[in-house]
Amino acid sequence: MSPQVEPVPVHPRHQLHDVLMHPVRFSIMAALAQTETDFQTLRDHLQVSDSVLSKQASALEASSLVKIRKGYMGKRPRTWIRTTPEGESAWSGHLAALSEIAESQPRGSTEAPNANSD
Repeated sequence: MSPQVEPVPVHPRHQLHDVLMHPVRFSIMAALAQTETDFQTLRDHLQVSDSVLSKQASALEASSLVKIRKGYMGKRPRTWIRTTPEGESAWSGHLAALSEIAESQPRGSTEAPNANSD
C-alpha cells in the first residue's frame, strides 16, 4: 500500500477574475462598490479620458459585471454605471483572492536567518 499524499491546495491566483486584472477596470469596480455613479464623476475620480473609461466600462458590461444606463438630466444626456450582482460577487472573490495571495506563505517555508546576527 502506498503512503497517502496530501493534495496540494490550488494557488489563490487561480481565483482571480481575468477581466478585473486591468488597472482601469479594477479601479472602476473599486469606485463603484455597491453604488451607481455618473460617467463624469467616475472619469474625474479615476483621472482617465472619456475614451479610456468608455472602453473599459464597456468591457466590464460585456462581462456582465456592470450595467451602463443612459438617460437625460433636463436636456443633457447622462450616463450612469453601477455594478451588477454578478459584478459584486466577482469583485468580492477577486479581493479575497488578492488578500489570500498577500497573506500566503509557501508550504514548508521557514524564516530566513537574520543576516545581521553577528
